[in-house]
Amino acid sequence: MQKVADALAAAGATGEIVILDEAVPTAAAAAAELGCEVGAIANSLIFNGDGAPVLILTSGAHRVDTAKVAAELGIAKLKRATPEFVKEHTGQSIGGVAPVGHPGRVPTYVDTALEQYDVIWAAAGIPHSVFPTTYDELLKLTEGTPVTVN
Repeated sequence: MQKVADALAAAGATGEIVILDEAVPTAAAAAAELGCEVGAIANSLIFNGDGAPVLILTSGAHRVDTAKVAAELGIAKLKRATPEFVKEHTGQSIGGVAPVGHPGRVPTYVDTALEQYDVIWAAAGIPHSVFPTTYDELLKLTEGTPVTVN
């Protein structure tokens, strides 16, 4: 979580990390705990794109159509990464993967559906931490590319 906090501070992020009483490993759990719509939760999903990590920040209300996104990105196959693959490329465990604070650059794509929310909540490196942000700030923080995921 400290690496995430450092990355947010270095990038000039406006929101501060919030520690929740309980882990919120799903968008539904996070939304219930935060009192927001499930769509305002930015799920950080790491995929294995032909052996390379691909981070897709998707609205908690959406599922990623991996065939559609793979075709759009020019990747032969985009598949869900193993927990070991996620940890190797992000330094974080599934359930708390943040959009920032990784040991190296991970190509990042941000679901355009998140743009409709004034406040978006993203994981902050561990399953019971989150931080508020905006769509534009999320694109800036991650150097992400907008994408329609479904």
